[in-house]
Amino acid sequence: MSGLLIFFVLAVAVALSAASYLFTPRGPNQTVIRTALIMTLVSCYLMWAITYLAQLHPLLQPRHTKIRAHTSTEQSL
Repeated sequence: MSGLLIFFVLAVAVALSAASYLFTPRGPNQTVIRTALIMTLVSCYLMWAITYLAQLHPLLQPRHTKIRAHTSTEQSL
């Protein structure tokens, strides 16, 4: 996986946002429906992108800490 997946999913989110803007049925709540759909898509994309990037490039490297020292009797078991 590469960082280009971020831009591909962004393009999909933008396309879905444009479709939801253009194809929202007319009525008294059209603006509310448009806003809710677009904000949902933006929020879902941001949550996914932050989680994906955090796993792709972690800020901290895992460290191995020894909980207990191995003794010769534990190693023979």
